[in-house]
Amino acid sequence: MQKIFKFFLNLFPRPFLIRLSYVARPILAFFLRGNKYTDPIDGNSYRKFLPYGYEKVRENVLAPGTLSLERHRLCWLYLQNETDLFTQPQKLLHFAPEQAFLKRFRKIKHLDYTTTDLNSPIADVKADICNLPFDDNSFNFIICNHVLEHIPEDMKAMKELYRVLAPGGTAILQVPYDRDRNTTFEDDSITDPKERARIFGQYDHVRVYGMDYFEKLEATGFIVEARDYTSSFTDEQIDRYRLAKGELLPVCKKL
Repeated sequence: MQKIFKFFLNLFPRPFLIRLSYVARPILAFFLRGNKYTDPIDGNSYRKFLPYGYEKVRENVLAPGTLSLERHRLCWLYLQNETDLFTQPQKLLHFAPEQAFLKRFRKIKHLDYTTTDLNSPIADVKADICNLPFDDNSFNFIICNHVLEHIPEDMKAMKELYRVLAPGGTAILQVPYDRDRNTTFEDDSITDPKERARIFGQYDHVRVYGMDYFEKLEATGFIVEARDYTSSFTDEQIDRYRLAKGELLPVCKKL
């Protein structure tokens, strides 16, 4: 199973995989139903989750029903328990919209919800994150998960995120990062997809973020909290929800 998932992830472009997933998802969810692990996004339980990973395949992490990963479930739990996104009127901007969130956000009547991406077939607005077609202070909530590691000019993208976030607003800006690395590593001369996968972890990544990622966000103007939200749960809950214990959630504010 690991080899099959890795093969397909690396063979096909992401837009095609997104379309394919709409067909495969209900079939996978049906055959894997059970009661050992629970996806908090849809509340459904399964006997196991699926493997996932472009280079290093992680076992038991991809929820069959929503196709959520550890980061999605952690983000959802934080949004649900610690914010008023689901209870109060909000203008929400969502980058590279994940299927796990898309339909659920659309169903919330009080949300003024906009999705954007340069290539995603399910985004409302086709836009470059480094040159967004939105006015200053347009949104009071932004979700941007695992996007910045794909962007050559990531600091420019961060500045655009800061620009369109309204004062008092919140942005959740997750990226893959290496806890053992103090300084972010990037090398523009590395362009071969296989070499990028070997060094950066995925064929279309352009850097490996270190723990200075949070400082980069602060340099843009954000007030940043590196929140270990998994500490809010018991070990049994962390395993049941298949979270990555100790993962830091970048919660960014604009004064």
